[in-house]
Amino acid sequence: MDKKTLRTQLIEERLNLPDRLERSDMLQRVMRIWLFGRPDTVIGAYWPIKGEFDPLPALHRWKEDGELSDQPHLRRIGLPVVDKAHKTLTFHVWYPGCPMEEDAYGIPKPKDTEIIFPTLLFVPCLGYGAGGYRLGYGGGFYDRTLASLQPKPFTVGLGYTHGFLPELMPEAHDVPLDAVLNDNGVVWPIS
Repeated sequence: MDKKTLRTQLIEERLNLPDRLERSDMLQRVMRIWLFGRPDTVIGAYWPIKGEFDPLPALHRWKEDGELSDQPHLRRIGLPVVDKAHKTLTFHVWYPGCPMEEDAYGIPKPKDTEIIFPTLLFVPCLGYGAGGYRLGYGGGFYDRTLASLQPKPFTVGLGYTHGFLPELMPEAHDVPLDAVLNDNGVVWPIS
């Protein structure tokens, strides 16, 4: 099956998962447990579209937990802003209730907040396979962004179990993720 057809099929399957809310709750838990004890204070994520898992509730809780700890420190969350000319992403501060506007693709982005540089980046996975490779929507934004970010953040893919593609073959430009989490737990690296 060609990638365009596969993408369409995976989006349709994801939108029609009868237990998507339960899967989302499970992935929220997996994410919160996985984040526990991580040293990162700046995390990049994404605004969910097309039935993607929403990482923002778990990240907001992570941010609050850091501020309420015995040794409070500022934790920050960033959402991508598209640079249409270079087809890359920058990450701007996001917090619940921050002013938002639509980007060139109709996806909400923070309005007039400062640029931040995440040390940990959560990436949406339409599909994912062995070795930490992901199937996105085909625009290449994350691959180009990851290739240009220095230092490179630790990258974690987020997706549902239905998106596992055992036959997914990476292309030369694909950048593997450092980890992949789904509603069953840690998928990559295999422990």
